[in-house]
Amino acid sequence: MANEEVILTKEGLAKLQAELDDLKYVKRRELAERIKLAISYGDLKENSEYHSAKNDQSFMETRIIILEKMLNNARVVDAGELNADTIQVGSVVVLNDLEFDERLEYRIVGPAEADVLDNKISYESPLGKGLLGKSKGSVVSVDAPMGVVKYEVIEIKPA
Repeated sequence: MANEEVILTKEGLAKLQAELDDLKYVKRRELAERIKLAISYGDLKENSEYHSAKNDQSFMETRIIILEKMLNNARVVDAGELNADTIQVGSVVVLNDLEFDERLEYRIVGPAEADVLDNKISYESPLGKGLLGKSKGSVVSVDAPMGVVKYEVIEIKPA
């Protein structure tokens, strides 16, 4: 992820910034207190509390570095600039699963903010790749583990 552009929506940018702020200004202090307390228990060689806290600190500092790089390389997609005629990052798409005649709604986002449980799919996912650039009425075929799945684009909405 050296200097790779990270595409985010405004909400995604805010969420990552909030996570970074929490890690840097809240979690670091809490972890420092845990380490300080663990040190007070004595012998560090066999102090599981200390080793656990140091391990957590390592993971947290790595996450901070990753978030800082992502935010430094972020390009924010402005919903006001989206074209409602074609699917782009930031678009909300209403699809019809042609096999099951089921209506689905997804927001196309960057990989950093993808969350299937929140109906946000990455433009790098098979479905996301298939949808980019398509217009209303298009039929998209996506290779899935269970075989090819076909969707019809019913509606495109700016977020």
